Amino acid sequence: MGMRFTVLGSGSTGNATVVKGQDATVLVDAGLSAKRLDELMREQGVSGHEIDAIVVTHEHSDHIKGLGAFARKFNVPIYANEATWAALERHVGQLGDELRVVFETGESLDFGMLRATSYAISHDAAEPVGYVFEEDGLKLSLATDLGYVSDKVRLMIEDSDVLVLESNHDVNMLRMGRYPWNIKRRILSDVGHLSNEAAGEALCQLMTDRTKRVYLAHLSLDHNLIDLARMTVNEVLESNGFFFKRDEHPLRETYHDRPTAWDEVRRK
Repeated sequence: MGMRFTVLGSGSTGNATVVKGQDATVLVDAGLSAKRLDELMREQGVSGHEIDAIVVTHEHSDHIKGLGAFARKFNVPIYANEATWAALERHVGQLGDELRVVFETGESLDFGMLRATSYAISHDAAEPVGYVFEEDGLKLSLATDLGYVSDKVRLMIEDSDVLVLESNHDVNMLRMGRYPWNIKRRILSDVGHLSNEAAGEALCQLMTDRTKRVYLAHLSLDHNLIDLARMTVNEVLESNGFFFKRDEHPLRETYHDRPTAWDEVRRK
């Protein structure tokens, strides 16, 4: 069995994804409590003792809530760039030097046969990144918490076999919602989050014949709905000439309260 993954949780209440290669397993972010991460992984048939590394996208609490406790419990090294380490260190408690690894933006690291490459994104954090995972010529890209898809981001994640892409909010729901205007302005900005329409527009450039599935991720509980996100993204795709048969439709869901089923990244 080749590279596969499960999104344990996605959204403002906590983010974590397990990527499993042929001989290594990596946790991307630890935005749920260590206890909850352990529970969800056990549901998916994975032990915390199997995790070889935790790679961090940025220091916001919904991405690092259980980071320190999980790393200490299972003795797992944490990989993040220097700026992110400076921003998160006071939140994770005492860590031994062996658990603190600098993984600079743009760098690639091999965990067994599984290669992880970080890339810069636009978000209101110290030095936020996304990750691309590759093994045996297959490509899985994770891209959330980004205000917009820059040309550099597009070059990194286009032509992925599977893509996990942010579809955070419906613009009208956000504008009419209960958040104060300064927070709304931040979410709508170039260092905020991708709207459903923006996700659809990005996919028009990112999807190729190689793309098998796209997971819509980091949906807002207050300003989005799964069905609305899927419908809006699909409408944008169709308006740009992307049409799919029902059984071939690439859009998939992620959840804030339960994991996605394991998905193997493979060739058609």
